[in-house]
Amino acid sequence: MSDTPETNNQLVLISGKSGTGKSAALRNIRNQANWGYLITEAGKRAPFQNKFQSFRITDPYEVWEAFDHFMDPAQNSEGLIVDSLTFLMDMFESIYVTGAKDGQKAWGDFAQFFKTLMQAKVPAYQHPVIITAHTLDKLNEQAMEMETAVPIKGSLKNNGVEAYFSTVVATKKLTLKDLAPYANPMLIITEDDEMLGYKHVFQTRPTKTTTGERIRSPMGLFSREQTFMDNDAQLLLDHLKAFYG
Repeated sequence: MSDTPETNNQLVLISGKSGTGKSAALRNIRNQANWGYLITEAGKRAPFQNKFQSFRITDPYEVWEAFDHFMDPAQNSEGLIVDSLTFLMDMFESIYVTGAKDGQKAWGDFAQFFKTLMQAKVPAYQHPVIITAHTLDKLNEQAMEMETAVPIKGSLKNNGVEAYFSTVVATKKLTLKDLAPYANPMLIITEDDEMLGYKHVFQTRPTKTTTGERIRSPMGLFSREQTFMDNDAQLLLDHLKAFYG
């Protein structure tokens, strides 16, 4: 029996549409020189100056290798970021599925790659892991409800990638009027926000207008007032650490 814990209490999925602040949410991560930043989007740079150990991923299995590398105590690693899961799985499809002689096996490898990442590599790492992903809106014609989820192909589509995370927050751009009922210490309205009239935030809990989104967190992690908070990944990690003790 392995001594490796089966879960990672600081495993976070930051999901949202393009331009809503997913990557920008990483700007306040502490001790960035001790964090690995795995970039899967060709040509993309973080939208802020940083000191992350950045690696441009050109083959999906390099992500596995990165987790193994940073698990070495000599690396003094404090966290890992995968930005983004959407492009990572698209890369896997392009390299290993498209044109494969055995399509059924290739799609099986596609699913197993993700499951190994989430069920073996992430738990064994034992440090905070932040993964970003793009979302897509789709009408559920049976329920007549718009559903928002991270698009994924193959057998993974049945459960959705969100099922592998205990904490899923959504990046949003909301007006200050919409945020007014949710005043809390983790939601700071700055002078810049006042000038613009809107703020980039994390949504931490579903509301009656967002029941079709796959936002999730452990029971009791966020109060109703904390439904929206600053889009600050470090603030979220601190909140998780305080919750789990």
